[in-house]
Amino acid sequence: MARVRRVTLFEREIRERLSHAALEILIERADVLSEGQREGGARFYGSTMITIDLSRHADLLREPCDAASARRVADLFRQDARACARVRRIAEREALRLAGGPLSHIAVELKLRWQGARVFVDADVEASIS
Repeated sequence: MARVRRVTLFEREIRERLSHAALEILIERADVLSEGQREGGARFYGSTMITIDLSRHADLLREPCDAASARRVADLFRQDARACARVRRIAEREALRLAGGPLSHIAVELKLRWQGARVFVDADVEASIS
């Protein structure tokens, strides 16, 4: 083993996250499908599925729009507070539309998965009817 006589003064860290521009492209061009209904007059239950098809954006993105990139997008999306907040706002907007009236105490649970070059963001919504 080599003996260390000197140590580095600086440590380097490389972090990876979704770019702001790419996030805008992916969310703005995503397919949104929602369903839900009032239950018992006091509660609303619904879900919104957002499908991000990377292959649809191959002309706008530098990286390959394949399954490996979809997996990375799903992993990074899960850790990205602004991405999750955007999806929650979409799910809340859809819940308000489907409920046909004001909602309060809206709770949104996100689940992410990927298949091929697609990323699926499922947002389950539960709320009180105001």
